[in-house]
Amino acid sequence: MNELNNMPTSKVARSAKFVGTGFKIGGNYIKHYSKKIFNPELSKDELNEDNATDIYASLSELKGSALKVAQMLSMDKNILPKAYVDKFSLSQYNAPPLSGPLIAQTFRKHFGKNPEQIFDKFNLKSSNAASIGQVHQAELGGKKLAVKIQYPGVGASISSDLKLIKPFAFRLLGMSEKELDVYMREVEERLVEETDYELEVKRSIQFSNACAGLDNLVFPQYYPELSGSRIITMGWIEGMHLKEFLATNPTQKLRNTIGQALWDFYNYQQHEMRAVHADPHPGNFLITPEGKLAVIDFGCIKELPDDFYYPFFATTSEALMGNREETIKAFRQLEMIQPKDNEAQIAFYYQNYKEMISLFAEPYVESQFDFSQTAFFDSLYAFGEKIAKMPEFKQARGVKHFIYVNRTNFGLYNILHELKATIKTDTYKPHVQLEFA
Repeated sequence: MNELNNMPTSKVARSAKFVGTGFKIGGNYIKHYSKKIFNPELSKDELNEDNATDIYASLSELKGSALKVAQMLSMDKNILPKAYVDKFSLSQYNAPPLSGPLIAQTFRKHFGKNPEQIFDKFNLKSSNAASIGQVHQAELGGKKLAVKIQYPGVGASISSDLKLIKPFAFRLLGMSEKELDVYMREVEERLVEETDYELEVKRSIQFSNACAGLDNLVFPQYYPELSGSRIITMGWIEGMHLKEFLATNPTQKLRNTIGQALWDFYNYQQHEMRAVHADPHPGNFLITPEGKLAVIDFGCIKELPDDFYYPFFATTSEALMGNREETIKAFRQLEMIQPKDNEAQIAFYYQNYKEMISLFAEPYVESQFDFSQTAFFDSLYAFGEKIAKMPEFKQARGVKHFIYVNRTNFGLYNILHELKATIKTDTYKPHVQLEFA
């Protein structure tokens, strides 16, 4: 993969890149509709492929918030055409890396030294490059280390980047502007935290210590003294990413073991810590040679306040969902049903949200769930497609916490589906409240 010898960091340079990409997309549409004159049956597959390629190429050069949004969108296979999902998912594992001179420049800026003056060995060629930063191998005192380096200008460009990507997101997602603004504000808050590497080190130590007692999970050791605002140093963990692991044709027992570790990791956090690792894309995990799940990134953490946690997870209870009055109260607290709604609207949203949540909650109903079954995911995607066409769902509904909590849980479900794992789902259960004010 080609290395990047420079990347736009100023608002003007980054804006110019977006404008140039916009012209390319406009050209793709002209080409598509010109062909369609002679072939009215022409599908949008080639158009989507061309647009996805041009957008991803641009975002790969910009990196940071723009590429992170693409990564997030690629995890929801029900939102985008397949061409976008396939192209954007590259950012989960290996985006184009920065060159050695840019890496050395980052070290000099933050430590006043080149990396070889800090470590006994430092490989200037990155091992993995993603949206916010890239990882390099190093050694110090006989210990093998992973050094994560944030791309230049990422933290300072979050707000302006999200404004620039908004027109692309608006067209791709088909959201109302108000709904998109709610989404972008929440994304901006989390991205600001995700680019604060000193905060990430603190959280990494906190969460890895809290989850250390869970079966078949391992975490790297962190080195605050070798870390800073744009650099994180941790112990190196050998392992394979999900795609590599699945390519080895692992046994069903091992798939179940890894899946169970993942389920327990997420549900322990949600229900016992009330804060969760909210970035469940496969690039943040490794499967070790010993058959354990390694969690290697704690950049994105979402806290779950009580006024969201209790009504949200209460809906996984059949006892609550069987009580229309209390269910509507929970929906009101979550702003899924709003004060201005009339009786007909209340009935409409109650019925559709109940159907949606009943699908989501299926894994919680029994003590064991087989995530290999396609019927469950087909039902989820079909329902998503159905409500996406309803004008009633074009308006913003639901508190902002839904954005990352839904992303977390559906991301978890998708990884378990790729693993084709059968899971004991009663290990860390929601704390359920059945009455609401």
